[in-house]
Amino acid sequence: MSITTLLPGRLGFGTAPLGNMFRAIPDDEAAATVEAAWQHGIRYFDTAPFYGAGLSEIRLGEALSGRPRDAYVLSTKVGRIILDEVEDPAARDLGEKGGLFEHGRPNKIVNDYSADATLRSIEDSLKRLRTDRLDIVWVHDVAQDFHGDQWLAEYESARTGAFRVLDRLRDEGVIKAWGLGVNRVEPLELTLDLEEPRPDAFLLAGRYTLLDHSRALQRLLPAAAAQNVDIVVGGPYSSGVLAGGTHFEYQKAPADIVAKVERIKALAQQHGVGIKAAALQFSLAHPATVAAIPGATRPSRIAEDVAALDETVPAALWTALRAEKLISPDAPVPTA
Repeated sequence: MSITTLLPGRLGFGTAPLGNMFRAIPDDEAAATVEAAWQHGIRYFDTAPFYGAGLSEIRLGEALSGRPRDAYVLSTKVGRIILDEVEDPAARDLGEKGGLFEHGRPNKIVNDYSADATLRSIEDSLKRLRTDRLDIVWVHDVAQDFHGDQWLAEYESARTGAFRVLDRLRDEGVIKAWGLGVNRVEPLELTLDLEEPRPDAFLLAGRYTLLDHSRALQRLLPAAAAQNVDIVVGGPYSSGVLAGGTHFEYQKAPADIVAKVERIKALAQQHGVGIKAAALQFSLAHPATVAAIPGATRPSRIAEDVAALDETVPAALWTALRAEKLISPDAPVPTA
């Protein structure tokens, strides 16, 4: 099933920042940001237990609690259980993403992609989100960046556990769709080769952006399009560096990335375009991509995202980016 019939639009809200990613965000600021998203017409919200050890789900659930449940689409993730036991958030082993949520709740996070853990994770998320149902469930971070050399073993646990549970829940109508939510293309390519179970979509973060898209273009996106598996683009601003921030891949951006961003920004300015508009519209130009879910922690950022989606980007900018080898010659670009 294509999730295009489920999604209310091409722009959603990724709520990882509401879990105190990078910094401690006051509750009122988090609530105001969700409210701004709602006021700007955004009706798709994505979250996860991992984001601040449940903090993002709690804040999102509180902010949406007064809204009609049929008025919005909600996705969260499985693969991690949040315990009542506490730990030092700064000391967690998060693979390549160390320190990502050190300002979040101190509740212990346990990786578990088994069938039983998947069902427990969903029940826990429903409570934190203060809702009776989920629309989309993603299997979270079953990839190299979090699990290193053990990622294939974790993937196999998910294939025989979470994948099958979610496939059944979808077929029973408990959820409307499921897939994987990852920062790497390899687990998605593996999943497309499976005969069963069959996901509906993938949430791919950071791998189809102005800064990083060549690998996804080679096999993943064409194969996904051929199999009618939709791609939701997470992190279209590459952790913020394409939107005026200092992070790339959830860490401080290295000098070569900063230099590349400056080149893109200069070309965008020459053509009278904001870099956020170029970044967001590029990510949505491929036939396989159906939505993008940038994150935000300030209400003003939501207005910027909405404006970026509507901004007119001249064809000459894409021609210039290709000429400067800043985007792949094979990448589809928006048409006026």
